Amino acid sequence: MGRSVLPNPLTGSAKSVFRALAKSAPSTRPVLGAELGLSRPTMSAAIAELEKQKLVELVGEVQGAVGRKASKYRVGPGAGHVLAIDAGSTHIRLRLSTLDRRLLHSRVYKLASSQQQLSAEISLAVADEVAEAIRETRPEWGPLRSLGIALPSRVVGKDGDVGSTGQNQIFSHFAPPPGVRVVMENNVNCAAVAEQIHGCAKGYDTFAFIQIGLKIGLGIVVSNQLVRGRNGSAGEIGHLTYPFAPGVAPEPGAIERYMGAEAFLGRVRTEWPSHAGAPPADTAELLSLAASGEKVAAGFVEQHATDIGRLVATCISVIDPGLVVLGGGLGASPQLLPGVQKEADRLAYPAKIVCSSLASDATVLGIESLAIEDALSSILAA
Repeated sequence: MGRSVLPNPLTGSAKSVFRALAKSAPSTRPVLGAELGLSRPTMSAAIAELEKQKLVELVGEVQGAVGRKASKYRVGPGAGHVLAIDAGSTHIRLRLSTLDRRLLHSRVYKLASSQQQLSAEISLAVADEVAEAIRETRPEWGPLRSLGIALPSRVVGKDGDVGSTGQNQIFSHFAPPPGVRVVMENNVNCAAVAEQIHGCAKGYDTFAFIQIGLKIGLGIVVSNQLVRGRNGSAGEIGHLTYPFAPGVAPEPGAIERYMGAEAFLGRVRTEWPSHAGAPPADTAELLSLAASGEKVAAGFVEQHATDIGRLVATCISVIDPGLVVLGGGLGASPQLLPGVQKEADRLAYPAKIVCSSLASDATVLGIESLAIEDALSSILAA
């Protein structure tokens, strides 16, 4: 399972072809040559170079416009694969995939209880899930190049204050496979990455991703760059002081203790009137009741949408993103969107607000992309 080193360094043209194939679906030499501005002989030499190291493989032929067939290539087994893990607060999601994003294996594990912080329970679950995934690995998948882990915490590089973030708690009961590169990133930042590549933010160079679920968070992309901040805390809106009101001392993190899904559901259950029957067991049931026309449920949902709109307006006022993607167990619900948009429009600068199309897969798809980029950089640097 250790890192595989290329036997021979690649030429510049071969590197360009390899990266292009990793980015796109299977393609032919004429199409790649036109895309990269490479001549036919250069393309042939590059493909031969990559085939020799099994970095690309032939997968068929397509009929050309003038009767000639063209060979179709994709990333080969010599390129290996990556392992992406969403070490979430409620679930562990895992994907094994090739460097051109073909899914090889996936797993989802529900934690026994919700975790507000990165914990030993999360570390243990990750260790078990990774071990099971590695047992599923097949020789034809090639070497494991990179392991990506999305964490429900701040994340800094090796030169940052790792002790203050608590990010290494993930390794309290889990050890990565030896020799494999490890990439770690905040989970909401990962979701933002995925939205730009696969989701509603595709084609946008500046946008905000706001997660409203058990926890709340903000992923910021400006001019195609993920904004992390000096301490890895850019977008940590769950740490906002709240409330601002006469005679009340705001407390750090109080906004999350008010806006988070469990806190919201707790208020609903406490305030639920007896004439409306039994209170909802979870937010999914609350949303279902509201959608069916139950007036009490609809009132709670409407108020929460207004609260989210106020939080979104705060973020818009700071970032001016133009586009806000709402995600998380509550944030991604289309039922909330009209109320969120209405309140944000009332309080802030114009911004289009949409619900995530990736749902619970956003974070694991984002860390997968970061792990793939790390693996590509490693191969192309050889």
